Amino acid sequence: MKVTVCIGSSCHLKGSRQIVEELQYLIAKNNLQDKVDLGGTFCMGRCQEGVCVTVDGAFHSLSPETTKQFFETEILPKA
Repeated sequence: MKVTVCIGSSCHLKGSRQIVEELQYLIAKNNLQDKVDLGGTFCMGRCQEGVCVTVDGAFHSLSPETTKQFFETEILPKA
C-alpha cells in the first residue's frame, strides 16, 4: 500500500508534518512497516482541500485531528 502526503508549502502550513509523524507512529505501532509505504510529495494541485493525502492513488483530505480516524478506516483494514 502506497500512502503519499503532500509536504508542499500550503499543506505544510495546515499540518502535514504532524500528519506524517502520526502516520509513522501508527504504522509502527501496528507493525505495518512491511505493508505500508509512507512517502511525501510536493504540491498535488488541490491546495484548497486541506492536507492532501493519497492511498494507492485515491485522494483524501486530512487535518492533524482527523489522522487517527483516517488510519483506522482507510489504512488499517486494507493493510
